[in-house]
Amino acid sequence: MTLPALFIAHGSPALAVESNDYTHFLNQLGDRLPAPKAIVVFTAHWDCPEPSVTMDDTHQTLHDFYGFPSTMYTMEYPASGQPGLANEICALFTRSNLAHQPIRGRGLDHGVWVPLLHMYPEANIPVIAVSVDSLRTPQEQYDIGRMLEQLRHDDVLIIGSGGTVHNLRLLGNTDEPQEWAVEFDNWIGERLQQWNTRELFQYEKKAPHARTAVPSYGTEHIAPLFYAMGTADMSRSAKRLFQSYPYGTLSLNCWQFGDGV
Repeated sequence: MTLPALFIAHGSPALAVESNDYTHFLNQLGDRLPAPKAIVVFTAHWDCPEPSVTMDDTHQTLHDFYGFPSTMYTMEYPASGQPGLANEICALFTRSNLAHQPIRGRGLDHGVWVPLLHMYPEANIPVIAVSVDSLRTPQEQYDIGRMLEQLRHDDVLIIGSGGTVHNLRLLGNTDEPQEWAVEFDNWIGERLQQWNTRELFQYEKKAPHARTAVPSYGTEHIAPLFYAMGTADMSRSAKRLFQSYPYGTLSLNCWQFGDGV
């Protein structure tokens, strides 16, 4: 069985306790997909130069945020790890001569467990987190994702967790989408659907409002998009499954890559 890859905007950590159209969509998405044997998440909240891979049998739940309701700091997502699959990921990186780091004891950051809490609330599917490197080019990020493409053909769900428009300094007081945010997302979306990597990899120069949508201090949030996209290089199909703009500018979108189930 082949599973699609996903790019999921994880939004605010408060998504963990919210009930809205997006959380309902994530609930339904988890129900719609065949149960994977494991989940691999490229997370925007783990940014380091060499790809790092969690090797643990069990994970702690990281509450890597501040200023939120106290109940959120007691929430747990007790998914297990899968060291065998983590070793396979490392072997695929080695095969491509990519330096990487196996990591133990890190835990799952909110970019991993918050969306999975809605998709798979029972936490009964093993999870492996993989870091991103925001300083690499989109082409390099895509190529790293491509190294893991074969996992999708073996019941592994690969997710890039981040956000396309993720400028926290420009959050508004209304959910009415801001025109500039929509224009940026639409530009990205058109090129995803065309699989126009030539322009997409130059989004910083070519996309409207790119500097506003993806500020220099926040490039790690769009990076998972390219990692996830790369894992569907053979089929090269993209479909937007959801889009909304809480606070007017925080893009909550989900993209499916590949021809999987």
